[in-house]
Amino acid sequence: MANLNDFMLFVHVVDHEGFASAARALKLPKSTLSKRVAELEKALGVRLINRTSRRFAVTETGEDFYRHAAAMLIEAEAAESVVKGRLAEPSGAVRITASVPTAQLSLAPLLPAFALAYPKVRVILHTTDRFVDIVQEGFDLAVRDHFAPLPDSALVQRRVGSQAIWFVAAPAYLAARGEPKHPDDLDGHDGLLTSLASEGWTATDATGAQAAARPQPRFVADESRVLREAALAGLGITALPGKLCAAEIADGTLVRILPEWIAGTVTTTILMPHRRGQLPSVRAAVDFIAERLGEA
Repeated sequence: MANLNDFMLFVHVVDHEGFASAARALKLPKSTLSKRVAELEKALGVRLINRTSRRFAVTETGEDFYRHAAAMLIEAEAAESVVKGRLAEPSGAVRITASVPTAQLSLAPLLPAFALAYPKVRVILHTTDRFVDIVQEGFDLAVRDHFAPLPDSALVQRRVGSQAIWFVAAPAYLAARGEPKHPDDLDGHDGLLTSLASEGWTATDATGAQAAARPQPRFVADESRVLREAALAGLGITALPGKLCAAEIADGTLVRILPEWIAGTVTTTILMPHRRGQLPSVRAAVDFIAERLGEA
C-alpha cells in the first residue's frame, strides 16, 4: 500500500493548486513535495498530476483519487479530535459546497468574515450546480437553497432560514399594463416563467388562503437572475426570492406587486455527515453561517 503521508501531501498540493504554494503552507521544500507525489504515483502506477514549468493540472484519475484522499484526511482529523478532545480554537480546513446562486447570494458576504473571525481555519468553497455526493467527495458541509423539502438521508440537516418569493415587475411595465390587485388579475399579464410547462404560480396570503396566478408566458428561463434582468427590462411579471430583488425594490427599479401574497418560499439548509460535524472548525462554520442567514 502507498504511504498514507503521501496522500496528505498530495491533497495539500491540489488544495493549493501547485507545489510551490503547498510547500510554503507546509513549510517543506518544494523538491520534497514533488518527490513524494512522484513516489505516490509510482506506487499507484498512474499519473495524478500533469506538471510542466508553466502549467499545473490534475488528471481525471487524480481528481477521483483526490476526493477519496481528502475524505480520508477529514475522517482522520475527526478521529484525532475525538481522542485529544481538541475543543479550543477551531483550526484546519473546512470544505464547503454550494450551488453558484447560493454561493453568490448567501455565502459570498459571509465566508470572508468567517475566515477573519477564525484565522486558523482555512475555508475551501466549491461551487457547482451539479449533484454533489458530500461524503464520497470529501466535503464537510453543503449549503442548499431549495423550494421543496429535501429527501431523507443519513446526512444531518440544519434548517437555517427561509425567504419569501415575491411578485415583482418594472415600473414601466406596470405603467403600460396596469398593476394587478389580485392573483386572478395576472391572467391578462405577461409572465416571466421558469419553464414552458409552468402554468404560473400558486399565491398564498397570510391567512393561508391560496389563489392561482396564471400569466401568459412571455419569457422563459430556469435561472432566477436572468428572470430578474428580464423583469428590469420591462418584459413582464415574475416571482423572485426576496434576497434576489430587495436592492432593486429599494432603489425603485422593480416594484413588489400583490404585497399581501407570496409565490412560495425558498428554504436554506446546511447538510453534513454526522462525524464531520464533531470537528470544531466545522461546528464553528455551521454556527456562523446559521446565525447570520437566520438574521437575514
